[in-house]
Amino acid sequence: MADEMTNSTTGPMCDEVLQRLTATIADRRGADPATSYVATLFAKGDDAMIKKIGEEATEAVMAAKDGDKLRLTAEIADLWFHCLVVLVKHGLGPGDVCAVLARRVGVSGLVEMAARM
Repeated sequence: MADEMTNSTTGPMCDEVLQRLTATIADRRGADPATSYVATLFAKGDDAMIKKIGEEATEAVMAAKDGDKLRLTAEIADLWFHCLVVLVKHGLGPGDVCAVLARRVGVSGLVEMAARM
């Protein structure tokens, strides 16, 4: 199973991890901020959550620029985590993002972007 998780870009293991993590975030949003990082983010509000996404995105860009694969995957994991926190805040989850991506599969990126304008 570990091979599936590290070698697969999709599949049951990745989906299961995202679902479990989303459920954990939802459970901890109302916890004591002294004992939960997620509760701390929720207590600080939208600006703190959004700021963390920006910070993690910047760190991911720097890791990619340096060609550091190990650091890149760790930074992308941090970015995804903080994106999940914001999704949960808005009553959404990874399935909502996947639904958008599924609609875009097979559509040229140029065509898809033009349709949004």
